[in-house]
Amino acid sequence: MHSGSGYTLPVRVLITRLSAFGDIVHTWPLVEALRRAPEPVVVAWVVEEPFLPLVQAHPGVDLAIAVATRRWRREPLAAATRVAIRDAREQVAGFGADVALDPQGLLKSALWPALAGVPRRIGFAATHRRERLAGACYTETVSPPAGSCHVVDCNLALLAPLGVAAASSPAPDGRFLLAGEPQAGDRDDRTIALLPAAGRPGKCWPPEHYASLARRLAASGGRPLVVVGPGEEALGRQVAAGAGAGAALAPPTSLPELARLLAGCRAVVGGDTGPIHLAASLGVPTVAVFLTSDAGRNGPRGACVNVVTAARTGARHGRARTGRQGDIAVEEVAAAVTALLG
Repeated sequence: MHSGSGYTLPVRVLITRLSAFGDIVHTWPLVEALRRAPEPVVVAWVVEEPFLPLVQAHPGVDLAIAVATRRWRREPLAAATRVAIRDAREQVAGFGADVALDPQGLLKSALWPALAGVPRRIGFAATHRRERLAGACYTETVSPPAGSCHVVDCNLALLAPLGVAAASSPAPDGRFLLAGEPQAGDRDDRTIALLPAAGRPGKCWPPEHYASLARRLAASGGRPLVVVGPGEEALGRQVAAGAGAGAALAPPTSLPELARLLAGCRAVVGGDTGPIHLAASLGVPTVAVFLTSDAGRNGPRGACVNVVTAARTGARHGRARTGRQGDIAVEEVAAAVTALLG
């Protein structure tokens, strides 16, 4: 397919979305749109190493390049850091991308294709990205069309200079992570996963609310399962203890194991956290509780999603955080679960 300038879609495309969990899920539709382009496309993706399984296993990604910018910042002068940065840069340069797409809009994501000398580097205009300095690394910038507020649709706008059409308001599809594991028909008809943790404390619905919700679910025949990640164990134990004998605390999981666990649940309830987006992408009935982030921009997308929000709308400059304008009662979330499961 040709763009308006007569440019033919490049064969090799580099995507730089390093983090975080939910943002990576929201970038999957960008890869899928590239794969549906008329010309063959080879895709490489630069990603932070903890999220490598979310990229490496994607059928549309030919090469996943892991980086560790957080660890490197802690030890910037270490020999191992210098070697790792050099190796990652050589991988990026060796891929030989014709074009790079930067949906993250940060200097740390925009630098990789610039350092590798990728000839065409496309990012968001200053009014739609988080760091203005990232623009120094782009050769072209894009403003999403008016009305495109969700991050999935904004990401797809990066394809416009390439003349690639994308589906309207697509939902991420994470079923590739299951690799033959349980599908919708194999779900436990009682287990409801609760995800009480989030990246920032302000995003978290109070643990006592989760515990109260768990008691309600157990009283109606459900099996609440509290699911947390590394470093969140204390919060998980607090919720499980407050929930009483009807609830359980899930064991630690890897990312692929987490996908399989969530896919086997009747429903999932959680805040603005990566696993809630993963659950929605797997087709699991999902209730999201948003307190400080604009759900219109960063809410989960899926076939069976209900969002309960107390956050303000109107996210700007590539940021989802808008602040809260109220509280969310346990009754509201319980009603959302009931409505979703019908």
